[in-house]
Amino acid sequence: MAKDTPPRWDRRMQQRLARGEAAALGELYDRFASLVHNLAHRVLDNDAAADQITREVFGYVWENPDAYDPRQGSMRSWVAGLTHRQAVHRLRQTEAAALTDGGDGTSEELEQKVRRASAAARADYIVRSMPAPLRAALELAYFQRRDYRQTAADLGVTEDEARRRLRLGLQLLSTANPHHQDGLSSPPGYGQHR
Repeated sequence: MAKDTPPRWDRRMQQRLARGEAAALGELYDRFASLVHNLAHRVLDNDAAADQITREVFGYVWENPDAYDPRQGSMRSWVAGLTHRQAVHRLRQTEAAALTDGGDGTSEELEQKVRRASAAARADYIVRSMPAPLRAALELAYFQRRDYRQTAADLGVTEDEARRRLRLGLQLLSTANPHHQDGLSSPPGYGQHR
């Protein structure tokens, strides 16, 4: 299979959604609802708002299945991108309204809050999406404070392999940096919705 060929499941899912198959929406929801809700919650820090974003994202996908372009990446990434943009938009609206109503803070502080929430959600998505060996190495190093030697022993791999996994995992995580956020949160070709 060519590197730029999208997974068969993604293409079939888009076709089924385009035909209006309600079962396809249910399958898509079962597969991605947790991802959508968790990303929205990470940005908004509010269960009710995350629930609303989840409904909006799946409603958008149902109404606009042709907005997904398989050449631009996986359906999972597309759905995550939709979620991320919608949640950041909602956070900006909510925080701007609070400022307008006399809340504490400035517009610069609002943008800093949005950037931090956006980067945290992006980092969570990256960690959940990375291959299990990289994720396991990072979890040992970060949560259990293991160095590369201890990580190697815990994973049963060589020290060189442990260093490689940690380096690759950290390189992936570095893309969540708020200074890189604008280019990464909106894959080309997906455009805005709503």
